[in-house]
Amino acid sequence: MYKKSAMSSRINQSLAFLNNLRKIPLDEQSVDCLFSSKSFKAELLAQIKKAKYRIYLTALYLEADEAGADILMALYDAKRTNPALNVVVCIDYHRAQRGLIGEKEVTETNASWYQKVEKAQGLGVKIIGIPVKRKEIFGVQHLKGFIFDGQVLYSGASFNNIYLHQQERYRYDRYWLINNVLLADSMVSFLNKEIISSGAVAHLNSEIITPMSELKVAHKKLSRNLKQASFNYEGERSADCLAVTPLCGLGARHNKLNKTIRKLLQSAQNEILLFTPYFNLPSAIARDISALLKRGVQLTIVVGDKTANDFYIPEEKKFTTIGALPYLYESNLKSFAKKHQALLQSGQLKLNLWQHENNSFHLKGLYVDKRFIMLTGHNLNPRAWRLDVENGLLIDDPKQQLTSLLAKESEQIFLNTQLISHSDQIQELSDYPVHVQKILIRLRRSKADKIVKGII
Repeated sequence: MYKKSAMSSRINQSLAFLNNLRKIPLDEQSVDCLFSSKSFKAELLAQIKKAKYRIYLTALYLEADEAGADILMALYDAKRTNPALNVVVCIDYHRAQRGLIGEKEVTETNASWYQKVEKAQGLGVKIIGIPVKRKEIFGVQHLKGFIFDGQVLYSGASFNNIYLHQQERYRYDRYWLINNVLLADSMVSFLNKEIISSGAVAHLNSEIITPMSELKVAHKKLSRNLKQASFNYEGERSADCLAVTPLCGLGARHNKLNKTIRKLLQSAQNEILLFTPYFNLPSAIARDISALLKRGVQLTIVVGDKTANDFYIPEEKKFTTIGALPYLYESNLKSFAKKHQALLQSGQLKLNLWQHENNSFHLKGLYVDKRFIMLTGHNLNPRAWRLDVENGLLIDDPKQQLTSLLAKESEQIFLNTQLISHSDQIQELSDYPVHVQKILIRLRRSKADKIVKGII
């Protein structure tokens, strides 16, 4: 009796927290969803072309490849057509100034490409590099969202060939459109007030890029402020209308986005749909998931197969140590499946592995009790939990006005998934290539696997 009472109290407290969030009311017709990376690219280009007074693009990176060039040149074309248009691209400072993982010789970085384009065009498109930490391995700029006047296009995607399906392969993400000036204003205001005006950022397409050594003092203040920052807007505390709440967070403590994710898990009474590209749950989320399974909540997890992981290296390509990560994440998934085998067989827990040819999976977020929709770039892993600066949009849909939209998105996602009904369907260490086995055994013996899981 006590346990049931405590459980009910926890659910009610969590719902009270979610209901008490300040929300921006939405009109049902103002919310839409795209279902493919190709349509995402087409929408980006269309929005860039018709923007009248501002474009703010926030992502991890803008790559110097064909798709990246399409986006960057579209921004310059828009600026040329409308010189008063404010064009700002916010990306990670460190990521822009290095080559791809595994490249030994780097002759040109993304940043040097930006410099060449700006020198040739001279139109004042701003490309802002944000250094969340002094070194990339300890945290990156992982805020997401693309604002065109009063329209918000939210996705966890960055800009390159695979995210935008420029060639044969694609990296699948979520792509949501919300037409709301208050939401767009709040996101732009956050970027300007908390980050761009901080003195800790650098213009990556200027002739000389400010080195990290000159940003030290301002950077310390930026990191401190981002741990306390929030979106400012005129919102309502209501639980009876379609609405959205923008959230952000950095660090394990006092992180409002992390706290809201936990409250969503703790509030669930019937069902949860969870997306993550890397099965590497923070301990807090793992505890919440165990608790909700014990109280009978239906949990469906969609995660990419190891071959759909962006770190996966096909057999025909040269293997490097980073290629062991997908196998490490799969071993996590197998352990989870073994632990909850009875629930897999009863159907209360459903594990769905996404795999489509040689494409990759990058979906994140939650859908709780057909009411709360969390759109986020947060990977639901320890790195996102502690190191990266993250944001998200929590949509509250108490009257289930977006149910058909979610159903369409889910139908497209599940089209390429395999349901795991037994842990034996997931490979184990002995099934892996010998070179992968050696790496994983070495990591486990030295207990370095725990360190790796915490930072990647």
